[in-house]
Amino acid sequence: MNGILCVNKPQDFTSFDVVAKLRGILQMKRLGHGGTLDPMAMGVLPVFVGNATKACDIMPDNTKSYRAGFRLGAVSDTQDVWGEVRERSDMAVSREDIEAVIPDFTGKIMQLPPMYSAVQVNGQRLYDLARQGIEVERQAREIEVDSLVLESYDSVSREGVLSIACGKGTYIRTIISDIGEKLGCGGIMTSLVRTSSGGFFLDDCHSFEEIQRARDKGRLEELILPIERVFEKLPKLRLGEAQTRMYRNGVKLDISRLRDIRSGAEQYGVYGFDGGFIGTAFANFETGELRVGKNLG
Repeated sequence: MNGILCVNKPQDFTSFDVVAKLRGILQMKRLGHGGTLDPMAMGVLPVFVGNATKACDIMPDNTKSYRAGFRLGAVSDTQDVWGEVRERSDMAVSREDIEAVIPDFTGKIMQLPPMYSAVQVNGQRLYDLARQGIEVERQAREIEVDSLVLESYDSVSREGVLSIACGKGTYIRTIISDIGEKLGCGGIMTSLVRTSSGGFFLDDCHSFEEIQRARDKGRLEELILPIERVFEKLPKLRLGEAQTRMYRNGVKLDISRLRDIRSGAEQYGVYGFDGGFIGTAFANFETGELRVGKNLG
């Protein structure tokens, strides 16, 4: 069994917990997840099964989208409702106030990783230091927020929902905390649902119970999505029989002999002579060679 099983991750499970539980349900060890979700978060978690695990770290589409609940007027050590609240504010904030600062948090921006995160500083995870009450200097990193929309907001409770589309490495709770700081009242995240990840959506996902029932009925294969789904946005490169053998052996191919090569396109999804997806490749137009990226065949 090879491919991608999309899980609707429940709250209070780490991404590793999801993989561990699936190992028990599927009775197989070769599993990996694409894109870590915090324990309190729910939503889309693609799990790579069998040979597809080779593709965990090469997903070409790293965009993600979220629906995040928030509350203004509070600051916590973890930047969310699950942490210790350290500051409170009674400052009134209108919808217009929030929408006025949203442009400051879209596009390419710099973000300081939170102390409660898996980022490493001098070989130590920040969350390990934070749990000891230690705060260390961190370097801000560039992130990209494609869109940030205020879906709803109640000025009385100062609670609302943000819809966010962003790139890899973005901390949603930090965006909310930074918005609260910009407004002068503080802000914490109250809920988080990942609605898409790497081209997979909530509609693609299944609960543990659904996966268990499919296994009991011998219909697990029906839930497994093909690995080429990850690479469907890449231009397709179809190989002949001899070229397929060379590719699988890691041999560089002559670009001039490949009919699907596109001018300027560097990365490709590669399909063998039988039409099956077998991996990725990179074209070097200076040397005239096609190099194997990840061989999944």
